[in-house]
Amino acid sequence: MTAPGTGRGIGGGERPGEMTSTFGLPRDSFRILHVSTGNVCRSPITERLTRHFVAERLGVLGVGLIVESAGTWGHEGAPMEANAEAVLADFGADAAGFTGRELLDEHVIRADLVLTATRDHRAQVISMGHSAGLRTFTLKEFTRLVKAIDPATLPALDEGLVVRARSLVRAAAALRGWLLAPTAEADEVYDPYGAPLPFFRSVGDEIHQALDPVVTALTGVAARA
Repeated sequence: MTAPGTGRGIGGGERPGEMTSTFGLPRDSFRILHVSTGNVCRSPITERLTRHFVAERLGVLGVGLIVESAGTWGHEGAPMEANAEAVLADFGADAAGFTGRELLDEHVIRADLVLTATRDHRAQVISMGHSAGLRTFTLKEFTRLVKAIDPATLPALDEGLVVRARSLVRAAAALRGWLLAPTAEADEVYDPYGAPLPFFRSVGDEIHQALDPVVTALTGVAARA
């Protein structure tokens, strides 16, 4: 398990002078937590692709942004599935140093945004309490809401990535209930665990398509053609 106050994400170490008194986090941090079941397939892919795409857009590893993952039945200390690593390699993303984690209360408490693979994962996170409801979405649900937000209503990146990210989550939460999924399955990313590489790649493409508008909204920078 990652020790409190560290984090497996984008950004540097947390210096004592920057800590808040509540959760021991820097005042200028924004933490994204990706959640799936075992934390060896979907959430590691989503975690590392988020990092990779933010760095691609900004040319730097977004200051203050921490991106991590965990699993509701997490394989604590387990490596990422080999096929998941292959998917990340397809996108040029880094799989090095990953180890699985079981989802704990502290992960939910510290997260500013929780993105889950499925509705069941979302329900499990919310059931843990910690006022998680307004900041927990399935990945595809969050994508749908983000696409409906006018980028001009968000703070400019000049005000800081953290400020923009917090505003984005508030705007998405306000839209929930107005923009429903066309089908129940539309918000799901299905589990590729044990599947052959082609299925992992299809899941990777699905995650990529869902992340693209989210990273664009976070950074204010569209993907390069």
